[in-house]
Amino acid sequence: MTLQRFLETKPLYYDKIDLSRMPRAYREVEAHLKLGKVVHLIGTNGKGSTGRMLARMLLHSGHRVGHYSSPHILRFNERIWIDGSDIDDTALESAHRKLTEWLASETAESLSYFEYTTLLALVAFEGLDCIVLEAGLGGEYDATNVVPKELSVVTPIGLDHQAFLGDTIEEIAATKLRSIAKEALLARQPDPTVYRIAERVAAEKGSRLFLAESVVERNVKEEIAEIAQTREWPEFLQVNAETAAAAFSLLTGKRAPVRALSDFHLPGRFETVAPNVVLDVGHNLPGAKAVAEALKGERRILVYNALADKDVEAILRALKPVVARLEIIDIESDRAMEPEKLLFMARRLGMEVKPFEGIEKNERYLVFGSFVVAEAFLKRYNGME
Repeated sequence: MTLQRFLETKPLYYDKIDLSRMPRAYREVEAHLKLGKVVHLIGTNGKGSTGRMLARMLLHSGHRVGHYSSPHILRFNERIWIDGSDIDDTALESAHRKLTEWLASETAESLSYFEYTTLLALVAFEGLDCIVLEAGLGGEYDATNVVPKELSVVTPIGLDHQAFLGDTIEEIAATKLRSIAKEALLARQPDPTVYRIAERVAAEKGSRLFLAESVVERNVKEEIAEIAQTREWPEFLQVNAETAAAAFSLLTGKRAPVRALSDFHLPGRFETVAPNVVLDVGHNLPGAKAVAEALKGERRILVYNALADKDVEAILRALKPVVARLEIIDIESDRAMEPEKLLFMARRLGMEVKPFEGIEKNERYLVFGSFVVAEAFLKRYNGME
């Protein structure tokens, strides 16, 4: 069975997760895997861009490197990046064949979509010097946490996925931080509570905790600031670059090659997809606040939709100062919010609302939401439907 057909048999989401399943599966394949140094990224926002920046710096410095991220926007291959490019279909199928040979058939069938994809990436990354491994929605019990790590990188932590991780910053931070390795790097945090919890968890686990702001050298920060100004990055991308540079220094003992970021690009991260369109997959309240700050008061038409588990009213309230009008784009997901509920909340906030029908050249747009929203927009914008 091809990889695509095999993955189609697996649901993308589970109401309840079997926490023992992934460790059992990893034990079945562990002896076959020859993995390089693993950097594990955990956090709520910024994992994708921080991880890709680190991977690019490692590649620039002569390392063979893989970056695993999720979800994808248009093609599954986006999840597995090796030495500067998304994995090709042939290499994917080869990794799939190996994995099905190493796993017992009942094990392979029992794994979730994300669990199987994580193992698939590890097979594809065999023989590389370094692996940048992005956690899914958790930390301690995430599928990616079964792999021995050289370094844990903790990106900004905020409220998201409360149904799985807890209702407070304290609960969410503790769940994520309990996955840290012997060395952990903490990015600048919007909530000071996270620092206290990180110190406590590090002490309990006997881990060395580093602050990115203290690790990254002043001249490196200055170089990053120059690139950020030239590329017109929002502040959060600049902060993520500093975190990646600090991670590079801890991992290699060398100064980060910041010039590797001069042409940095990762789809959906405050991406200018047209002169009048910015696309961002932040999708949660911390992401909304960061994007609103990045727009510096410039009002745009918001193209948006949401999954039912998001705090949509809080997200819209955070974005409202930079929203001229809300245009709701149709998305394909069983977890999509009921249109009437989204419409009600937007109107309660005093927003003008209409359906999204397309991009007008004389208007400026912000496309914001989950990867599902990004996919829906790009398919329509690129004429793929």
